[in-house]
Amino acid sequence: MTATTRRRALAAAAAGAALAASPFRINVLRAQEGPIRVGFPVPLTGPYATEAQNQVRAAEVAIAEFNESGGLNGRRAELLPRDDRLNPGEAATRTLELIERERVNFIVGSLSASVQLAVNNVTKARRVIFNSISQSDAINEASDWSPYTFHEALNPHMTAGAVGRYVFSRFGKRVVFLTADYAYGHEMVRGFQRAGAPLGIQVLADIRHPIGQTDFSTLLPRIQALRPDLLIAINFGRDQQITMRQATDFGLKRSMKIVAPVLLYSARVAAGPQAFEGVVGGTSYYWRLEDTVPSAKAFNDKFRRMHNGAVPTDYGALGYGGVRTLLEACRLAGSTDTDKVIEAMRSLRYDYYKGPQYYRRCDHQSVQSVLIVESKSRDMKDENDVFNIVHIEEPNEANLRTCAELGHAG
Repeated sequence: MTATTRRRALAAAAAGAALAASPFRINVLRAQEGPIRVGFPVPLTGPYATEAQNQVRAAEVAIAEFNESGGLNGRRAELLPRDDRLNPGEAATRTLELIERERVNFIVGSLSASVQLAVNNVTKARRVIFNSISQSDAINEASDWSPYTFHEALNPHMTAGAVGRYVFSRFGKRVVFLTADYAYGHEMVRGFQRAGAPLGIQVLADIRHPIGQTDFSTLLPRIQALRPDLLIAINFGRDQQITMRQATDFGLKRSMKIVAPVLLYSARVAAGPQAFEGVVGGTSYYWRLEDTVPSAKAFNDKFRRMHNGAVPTDYGALGYGGVRTLLEACRLAGSTDTDKVIEAMRSLRYDYYKGPQYYRRCDHQSVQSVLIVESKSRDMKDENDVFNIVHIEEPNEANLRTCAELGHAG
């Protein structure tokens, strides 16, 4: 070996040793061989905190279930929740920290249309899979979507379509919207208008309010004066509780049917039976599915065992589904390699908690059922028995916007 060749060999060996000892190399090895780390940014504080905390509890069930069944060839999973404070900037920061500092393999989470887009911008730039568990139409559109984007939740088009088809044919055509003034509310209004156009609905007003409004009393006389058949209250969390309490106190139910496109279990429990009596709405999950769906019974029983007999909520179930699909895809792929997991996710035909689902290939939207429920105030078997399931719209791609409409090739 010449002196020049020997120097080159020694330099290459030193560089290899440095790389092997570097934090980058250690993090790469940890990502491939250590625990499977799932980042989970959700609004643990603020007006949606109750729903977010339920998402975390249900996600913990998916993690425990995966670990108890052996993990991925012995690799266990970890959940890393973070508070995004219902703020897009905060969510982007927390997501970046989870990816760069915590070296998570995947991101699941969000509970706001705008916040999940901020998370998605970070994950797609860094080629990390993100499974969103909050409603959004935009996240499926080609301008926001990427191959790393999956959407376990319903979207407003699906939800408003199913609820609209049910209520417009039963309760009347004259409609007032009371709308939370952000992307979720706007997309829901669009979905109702689209579903209602063939049925001849008449939109009398779209009255908008900010997130976190504590008093709707100035808006209710205006709604009453319009004399609609339907008041569609498109809001969430505490906003929904306050709306229903004040609408009931004001006597609106005597002259119109009140509809909530996403009728929340947690809001109904918190506000009580009187405030929500007779309100109709949609949901992705209600625990009484266990009466007819075996996977719902299995999920509920696991949740009860882990959480002192409680039942999972609608958005809680999405936390479970969003994490479990990723972990099952890892098993199917035999790896946490991003490209392999994406392909495994695309091939899933799953029934983990609510009946059959699958991810549409062009936009990774979970095709699934939509439940129509009505709040009950009597004949309740226990404190959790708050809704009647009055209709189920079965999974059907025809109820989604087409791939071409979203800007995808197919």
